[in-house]
Amino acid sequence: MMSEVISKMSDKMGKSVESFKKELSKVRTGRASLSILDDISVDAYGSGMPLNQVCTLTIPESRLIVIQPWDPQMLPAIEKAILKSDIGLTPANDGKIIRLNIPQLTEERRKELVKSVKKIAEEFKVAIRNIRREAIDALKKQKKDKEISEDDLFKLQDQAQAETDSFIKKIDEITVSKEKEVMEV
Repeated sequence: MMSEVISKMSDKMGKSVESFKKELSKVRTGRASLSILDDISVDAYGSGMPLNQVCTLTIPESRLIVIQPWDPQMLPAIEKAILKSDIGLTPANDGKIIRLNIPQLTEERRKELVKSVKKIAEEFKVAIRNIRREAIDALKKQKKDKEISEDDLFKLQDQAQAETDSFIKKIDEITVSKEKEVMEV
């Protein structure tokens, strides 16, 4: 029962780290990545459908994404959806496929992206600290209800802090690797 609070806290923190990784995958780094197209919805056959459900997405070169719709009549709708999204890429339509060229990032843009990566990391660190605070509050309530002793409370608080530190360290490591990826020319 005592470690149940800590294990729930660890699970929530693990999910936060996974969400952080997913959020960072959307940050454009100058290399083609299909994850930047994940949130694009296409108006297809009267309903909104994810882009990857109406076409084939490929990366033939490091700075090029090729979109080949299964139905050629979908080209204008796909093109419109990409333009409407805020990914900052202009589609090139040749009548059969759409090409998305990923432009080389300028030094200034790279620095802006690094700042944005750090901001996202800080938001997730705050979320992890909030999870720790909730767990410690639950432990204090257990002590108040005399479910655990004061010694157990202190041990579990130390355990919660150690878990929190390890997850924050993971976020820092992921952040550093993403910064290197963004600054890579």
